[in-house]
Amino acid sequence: MTQVKNKKLNMGPFFVFLASLCFSIGGLCIKSISWNAMAINGGRNILAALVFGVYLLITRHKLVINKPVIIGALSMSATTILFTFANKMTTAANTIILQYTAPIFVVILSALIFKVKPKKLDIVAIILIFGGVVCFFIDSLAAGNMLGNGLALLSGLTYAGIFMMNTAKNADSLSSTFFGMCINVIVGLPFLIQQDFSGTTGIAWVAFLCLGLFQVGFGYVFLNIGLKTTPATMASLVCGLEPVLNPIWVAIVYHELLTPLALVGAAIVFLTIIIYNILKAKPTS
Repeated sequence: MTQVKNKKLNMGPFFVFLASLCFSIGGLCIKSISWNAMAINGGRNILAALVFGVYLLITRHKLVINKPVIIGALSMSATTILFTFANKMTTAANTIILQYTAPIFVVILSALIFKVKPKKLDIVAIILIFGGVVCFFIDSLAAGNMLGNGLALLSGLTYAGIFMMNTAKNADSLSSTFFGMCINVIVGLPFLIQQDFSGTTGIAWVAFLCLGLFQVGFGYVFLNIGLKTTPATMASLVCGLEPVLNPIWVAIVYHELLTPLALVGAAIVFLTIIIYNILKAKPTS
């Protein structure tokens, strides 16, 4: 009688997919709330910190406080603040695609700070990404979204800080994420207290709950679970769903579409990052 081997199904990629799905609703939810950006970011992180705190308790993960963790937390806080402001000032598509330039900033910062010489693949990717970003900024001159695009690009820089600090010695991504949420709560609370909620619609309150509980809270929980067992190449591909889905949700609800020039820039940035991540993930012989 033949024995059938039971292979355990790897659920890692599914959790990464859930994380990307959660992250992708950020632009839509932010645009559905009329509050100022700091109030939105502070409020959503109150809910997110509660969700993520429960996850830390369930997994019995002990929080760590050291230099890499603190820098990672500050980077995480800055990224979410800049992302919220950018979504208020420019299109959701511009915001997420420009933030998606983070891997290129990792290469640049590594060269400037750690004197790590970029390889040919890195240089080619930087040139292509720069060309794509130029398309966004040329387009923004006519659309009046220059500041929003600038903040979105800056969020790509701070997002790169998260990646760098989470891979540093003695780093702890879970601690950085939780402390980053706490920083956002402290910084955003004064704005949240002063916010006038009288004109807030039911849809806006639902969007706020979705932002805090799912887009940030469960989004980061799913991502941390998924990355434990998901290969780097697959993770980069699945995470690539976020910059695709984010503007689609906004386009469906608010009819906010990319201009032809911005669409060209988005295609250059998105495809370059995806191919770059795949090639970087391949083992070198």
